[in-house]
Amino acid sequence: MASATEWFDVASSDEIAEGDVRTYAAGATRVVVARADGSLYAVQDRCSHDDGPLGEGCLEGFAVQCPRHGARFDVRTGGVLTAPAVVGIGTFEIRETDGRVQVAAPAIDADEAW
Repeated sequence: MASATEWFDVASSDEIAEGDVRTYAAGATRVVVARADGSLYAVQDRCSHDDGPLGEGCLEGFAVQCPRHGARFDVRTGGVLTAPAVVGIGTFEIRETDGRVQVAAPAIDADEAW
C-alpha cells in the first residue's frame, strides 16, 4: 500500500537564504531544505553512505556535501555526484505559500504515532 503524504509547514520563506541548507521536521521525517539559484529543494537528512547529517553539510551550487566523508548529492534529483556514496537520497516536494515553506512528507498515522 502506498504511503500517504501531507504538507507540513516547516519555516518562514525569509528564513532560508540563498546557499543555505537547514534541517527541519516534516511530520516524523527529518528533511534538509536548501535554496539554490533562487529555488527551494528538499532532500532527506541522511547520507546514503553512512547516515551522516546532510543538514550539517554545505551547499555549493546544487550540491549538498555530507560533513563526514564528503559525499555530494544533487538537491534537485537526489542523485550521487561524488563518492563514497553510490546510492542516491530521497527528495520531497516543496512549495512556498503565503511566505511559508511547506514540505510534502509521509503523513503521520495516528495508529503508529507514539
